[in-house]
Amino acid sequence: MYSKVDFKEQNGIENVSKVFIGSDHGGFESKEMLKRYLEVIGYKVEDVGTFSKDAVDYPDYALKVARNVARNENVMGIMIDGAGIGSSMVCNKVRGIRAALCYDIVTVKNSRLHNNANVLTLGGPLHEPEELCEMAKIWLETRFEGGRHWPRINKMMAVERGNR
Repeated sequence: MYSKVDFKEQNGIENVSKVFIGSDHGGFESKEMLKRYLEVIGYKVEDVGTFSKDAVDYPDYALKVARNVARNENVMGIMIDGAGIGSSMVCNKVRGIRAALCYDIVTVKNSRLHNNANVLTLGGPLHEPEELCEMAKIWLETRFEGGRHWPRINKMMAVERGNR
């Protein structure tokens, strides 16, 4: 179903060393499928849970993804819950995180090109497996444009520091 590609080619400029992935029970099946896909195409993936379909609270796992991304360099995070909304809210409470809830290829690309998102949140049950794979792959491959977007990113991060 998936073909293996060269890791350096896949990750290119940013050299993503690891992807932290998590979910709640509503996103568990999507997470398991996406984790396998990302490993096949060459990413090192660390699963922070949940590890079953038993009911859990999404904030616990969103926090694990966000904290791991915030304290490591060259890593990205993906969090999957029922709609992606709550996880995005939780992740964005962690200093240094720019989590983006995306729902199609346009928002996936924009979140990286213009906003330099470092966590992607998805509503697993809202998408077909192939769509989730395509969205995650494009998100991980898309590079921040920099340039005119830097001042906006700096303003966003200044809000986090309480300087705006």
